[in-house]
Amino acid sequence: MNSTIEELVQSLTLEEKAGLCSGRDFWRTKAVERLGIPAMMMSDGPHGLRAQKPGSSLPNDSIEAVCYPAGCAAAASFDPTLTRRMGAALGREARAAGVQMVLGPAINIKRSPLCGRNFEYYSEDPFLAGELAAAFIQGVQGEGVAACPKHFAANNQETRRLTVDSRLDERTLHEIYLPAFETAVREGRPWSLMCSYNRVNGVYASEHRQLLTELLRDSWGFAGFTVSDWGAVNDRVQGLAAGLDLEMPGSGGVNDARLVEAVRSGALDEAVLDKAAARILNIVLRTADLARAPAENGAANGHALAVELAKESAVLLRNLGALPLHPGQKVAYIGAFAETPRFQGGGSSHVNTRGAVGALEAARRGGRTVQYVAGFPADRDQRDEPEFLRAVAAAESADVAVIFAGLPEFFESEGADRRHMRLPDCQNNLIARVAAVQKNTVVVLHTGAPVECPWAEDVSAVLCMYLAGEGVGEAADALLWGDANPAGRLPETWPLRLEDTPCYLDYPGDGVTADYREGVFVGYRWYDARRMAVRWPFGHGLSYTGFVYRDAALDRPTLTEDGEATLRVRIRNSGAVPGSEVVQLYVRDATGAPAPGGRAPQALRGFQKVRLEPGQECEICFTLTARDLSHYDERLHGWYAAPGRYELRLGHSSRDIRITVPLQFETQRFPPLTVDGTTPLGLLLADPRTAVTAQKLLDGRGGDGDGLMPPEAMAQMLDATPLRELTDCSAPDGLLAALRRDAGE
Repeated sequence: MNSTIEELVQSLTLEEKAGLCSGRDFWRTKAVERLGIPAMMMSDGPHGLRAQKPGSSLPNDSIEAVCYPAGCAAAASFDPTLTRRMGAALGREARAAGVQMVLGPAINIKRSPLCGRNFEYYSEDPFLAGELAAAFIQGVQGEGVAACPKHFAANNQETRRLTVDSRLDERTLHEIYLPAFETAVREGRPWSLMCSYNRVNGVYASEHRQLLTELLRDSWGFAGFTVSDWGAVNDRVQGLAAGLDLEMPGSGGVNDARLVEAVRSGALDEAVLDKAAARILNIVLRTADLARAPAENGAANGHALAVELAKESAVLLRNLGALPLHPGQKVAYIGAFAETPRFQGGGSSHVNTRGAVGALEAARRGGRTVQYVAGFPADRDQRDEPEFLRAVAAAESADVAVIFAGLPEFFESEGADRRHMRLPDCQNNLIARVAAVQKNTVVVLHTGAPVECPWAEDVSAVLCMYLAGEGVGEAADALLWGDANPAGRLPETWPLRLEDTPCYLDYPGDGVTADYREGVFVGYRWYDARRMAVRWPFGHGLSYTGFVYRDAALDRPTLTEDGEATLRVRIRNSGAVPGSEVVQLYVRDATGAPAPGGRAPQALRGFQKVRLEPGQECEICFTLTARDLSHYDERLHGWYAAPGRYELRLGHSSRDIRITVPLQFETQRFPPLTVDGTTPLGLLLADPRTAVTAQKLLDGRGGDGDGLMPPEAMAQMLDATPLRELTDCSAPDGLLAALRRDAGE
């Protein structure tokens, strides 16, 4: 700690140090007035400021603020510059409201579409989530306000979230559920980080030393302070010892007293408390100092930015020609979401805003002529047959029918998981009836997560707005009528049905434990490995123009352990209107090397969004290192890439690969190999360290099974044969000893 902070800590009483490590109330830390230490004000804020009104004692009584796209929509932009701009706007708004810390971004992996809080999270893919989170953090903190990524870690359901035990193996934890946090910490450098409620392999996240200290601080270099999710503390003394600095919202002094008693009894080293107090003080004083600078009008131009971000986040999922709409067409708008759109989720991130405009109002403001029939309500599953008949009649007499559908807020909210993946039955029924009489049926979806779309093949177009913030209506209007070109991509796979999802049999568990038995096969990794049909794949998104990929090339054919390789590709807008393409880079391990727990067919390792005018072309570059080829190996307790051939796959989506470029990887590093009498021969033949000696052993046996077995069957039998069947394991100077030397034992 620096000298100023160290002097302050030494000036504090034991009770004051303990008090600094817990909240004064729901949103503030404690001040120490005699030493000039101010309180820090916090606010929820993944997609909008939910700051408490001055003077109010009600935790949910928040100021009016701009509501930006929720995490599900922001992620669909595939654009870190967008999340950075959104973070900066939130930072300015926080500064103007006297808030020093924004609780966000929320970056937990979307393990199942049923998670009630998926609307707040970014993606099923840790690489995408990490890049977007790091940029958001940089944006917020660039305005002098602390960001607080959450919820660390393996918090992927709302069911019994306060106590559920997330049980997963080491590889799955490190390969799927930690990388987004690692990127957020290493690249974003957040000033704080929030632990989750749940247990991770039996230990509460608020008491998990491996997560809070060994990984977060010792390995990743986190230099800020950690804070509990609100009410997540189980044992305060154990939590502080494990690395949990700040308890929120505080316990009314109960846990402060426990910390004091633990220090006095010798159960807790006072130096541990000093470190926690110093880490909190460092950020409290930093943000207080930055807050002295004049603050801009935080909400100025906020609505215009919210509209712009919503346009960039919408995903055109299907289009057989009904979009864009054209002046002069007879257009029917159907569904109450056209008038009262759903644009955010329920729970702690709910923003108090009055700026939201529906697509119907936006169309009227723009002078567009549309007929409107409510058809079904936006807040419940209710079927009204006379209203249905009016909607069907309007659709049949129109040139185009646009149905605004989505999930009512009570279907997905913090605190409860969804029970199914369907839209309300009334909506599915009406969409099917309209599509039966109108070939140019367009569905606009307002949802925070995938839904089953049984009518998808019967409609002409589907535009997913996700939960796009208060600019959703104006953005939808611009996209439907061709004033803007859809540019979003799916940050998650949309399956055909719930039963196809990776953790269908295990989610959400029995209420006590949640077993992550699908391992690393989450999202597109699962569907690709099973070659399973999906409704729309990860990374998918259409445009009103087209793009051509060409001239992909590496600057070198071989990558080494400490080297880099640069992949270049040229992209051209081949259509007649301006548009944006998201070039996605996936890496496939084609070495054939065994990987305990299996290996996903491909993994996202890069993406870039580029806007091009008609006929315009540009070059995009990706730089790769050994980490981009690696999987987490439990034998090494670290990342490992086997030597051999890899494929660099450039695509428009995970299932629309345009170009594949081979890359060779060379390394002298290998995972540990134990050789004994039970080691299968095939394992030794596949390992370059033991292959030559193992082949000598095989050659020395001679024979081909006397012709009693087909060659392929014989080869498989030998592959599985343990060494004890092939050599004298007791001979110290025999081939077994040589194999052990080769393996480095």
